[in-house]
Amino acid sequence: MSFLDKDYREIITKAVIGKGKKFTQATHSVSPSHRPTSILGCWVINHLYNAKKKSEDTVEVNGSYDINIWYSYNDNTKTEVVTERVTYTDYIPLGIRDENCINDDYDVICKVLQQPNCLECRISNQGAKILVDIEREFLVQVLGETKILVRVNTKEVKFEEEESWDYAVTEDELTDLNPDFLESSNRNKD
Repeated sequence: MSFLDKDYREIITKAVIGKGKKFTQATHSVSPSHRPTSILGCWVINHLYNAKKKSEDTVEVNGSYDINIWYSYNDNTKTEVVTERVTYTDYIPLGIRDENCINDDYDVICKVLQQPNCLECRISNQGAKILVDIEREFLVQVLGETKILVRVNTKEVKFEEEESWDYAVTEDELTDLNPDFLESSNRNKD
């Protein structure tokens, strides 16, 4: 089949040409200003990220978030919150790829499937640091220009016109009309 066949057309369109997904677990070490006695709570907030196509088969996601840890110290007599800003880089392989992209002008859509959150927060064996286990997951899609081949129906198709609807008023409908309707509705307004 020739691409110049009269029954086919090439259409250039923007489409998803690559997809990838990655789940990541990381452990961060936080150094509080006091030696912790116990962990009272841990929150991950202020997540920011951006994504760009790094190579033919990889998207790079750069991001950051704040880890806030509420802990007690001095034999559980005092408490404090320590905050640490964490930066990360995730390389997400494109598991699905279309090799027929026309140019190198790509858009990357990155969706967070799992916001960074704390799995576990514990005091290290040495007792001076706090270890935080974090999980996160991303889905990325790469958009680019590609060609699709469409079969065109070259035979003339005749569409029958819809029958016109008859909106004529019937004799029965005329006998049911109240000739004083407008006068009675104007009297009710006064």
